[in-house]
Amino acid sequence: MRSLSDKTGNLPSGGWRGSTTDARLLARELTAHIRGEVYFDEGHQALYSTDSSNYRQVPIGVVVPYEVSDIIETVAICRRFSAPVLMRGAGTSLAGQCCNVAVVLDTSKHLNEVLSIDPEQKLARVEPGLVLDHLRNAAERYHLTFGPDPATHQQCTLGGMIGNNSCGAHSIMAGKTVDNIEELEILTYDGLRLRVGKTSEAELDQIIQAGGRRGEIYSGLRALRDKYADLIRTRYPDIPRRVSGYNLDQLLPENGFHVARSLVGTEGTCAIVLEAKLRLVDSPPARVLLALGYPDIYIAGDQVPAVMAHGPTGLEGFDDRIVENMRRKRLRIADIPLLPEGGGWLLAEFGGSTIVEAAERARGLMAEMRRQSYPPTMKLLEDPQDQRRIWAVREAGLAATSFVPGEKDTWEGWEDAAVPPAKVGCYLRDLSKLLDCYGYRYAYYGHFGHGCVHNRIDFDLKTAEGIQKFRRFLEEASDLVLAYGGSFSGEHGDGQGRAELLQKMFGPELIEAFREFSKGSGTPKGK
Repeated sequence: MRSLSDKTGNLPSGGWRGSTTDARLLARELTAHIRGEVYFDEGHQALYSTDSSNYRQVPIGVVVPYEVSDIIETVAICRRFSAPVLMRGAGTSLAGQCCNVAVVLDTSKHLNEVLSIDPEQKLARVEPGLVLDHLRNAAERYHLTFGPDPATHQQCTLGGMIGNNSCGAHSIMAGKTVDNIEELEILTYDGLRLRVGKTSEAELDQIIQAGGRRGEIYSGLRALRDKYADLIRTRYPDIPRRVSGYNLDQLLPENGFHVARSLVGTEGTCAIVLEAKLRLVDSPPARVLLALGYPDIYIAGDQVPAVMAHGPTGLEGFDDRIVENMRRKRLRIADIPLLPEGGGWLLAEFGGSTIVEAAERARGLMAEMRRQSYPPTMKLLEDPQDQRRIWAVREAGLAATSFVPGEKDTWEGWEDAAVPPAKVGCYLRDLSKLLDCYGYRYAYYGHFGHGCVHNRIDFDLKTAEGIQKFRRFLEEASDLVLAYGGSFSGEHGDGQGRAELLQKMFGPELIEAFREFSKGSGTPKGK
């Protein structure tokens, strides 16, 4: 596992000092002791050297475990060689979490099952390599769903979602991944296997009194909570989409000392997830989609509080540059005319037990909008096929901003900062002024209902001068988000892309708390 250093930027990532001979011996040991697949060849190293981010780091090798015992044995062998371990799901991470100089474990091939669904308790048990849509399809038989649904829902795995604290278009209905985790079975680098979840004070006392490695970890976590509780309460942004830093807030008494949830979003730096118990939520059997068109994306952002007051199950936004790029790339061309006229759009989804009920909720919002001095253009889509087509337009935001003919390449880098939802419009105006000052071209889309803004920007990451300019921009952009009481990441995590900025957001004391938190994982120093 990568250590806390990879999330805070205080030490270099990877750092394995093993030689080529050590790698060969490591591969030989793994092949001899596990049932799964072991790949240390250049082809697999190349395949696993990148994720969906700007980063590339060649791994030591790749292990595809066949069963849980393979993971346990792999970690034990890697520990003997002092080799870091990196868990990987679908590799869709945008901040560089899934590439490192480490032994990569890919659970998506074999450890990918729904173990059970309890419709009465609304719970599911899953393996870490399970693709999200496979769980959602199984849960829909009971009119249930797993609320967080990133745009990569057809590829992303639950283990990766837990690592990154993923969200998605329907997080306003169910919260982030952290809000939907009941229990985790984990493995630490030093070989401890245990189940963690919510812990009462009485249970906490019993665990500590029992001693052993488990008691040591829980004692350390309680001491950390007591030491930093006031700072955690004051320095953590009080917004729906804080996906930066470690979830130390989940250790507070008011949150039930929830060790499982404290590990969500740690990006594999503290423990390996072997199994997860998840909370499911009711899935409205009928849904409608209301598309709202505004003169520009800034006015659309201003309207977020008014729309949210009507209780949508999803509220997304995107600008005219997204649509312009789609036309230039001939992407979803037949679907774009379903949008109402405008230069910026909000998509508000409403659910109900019937289409009539869902549509009635949407029409309540439409009636309010018509009473405004400058009402938006509106189109209510009740046909499920039309709704899927419009959702496809929104989900094509990343594709629409990548490799546009005649334009410079665009990159992630300031990809998903989040601010209070009521401030989206103002934040976008100030962010645009900053981007214009740097001469960058950009496009906006994202989960506006929770204040999370995605963009792709034409940074120059190929020249020394361009990278220096990029760094200056990040410093100013991060200051802007802090001024709005926001988070540097509202969905995709810190990874290698934003870790260095965390001291700005949390201060040196909480960064030290992050270091102390990571010590409980048994990760060797510098790994």
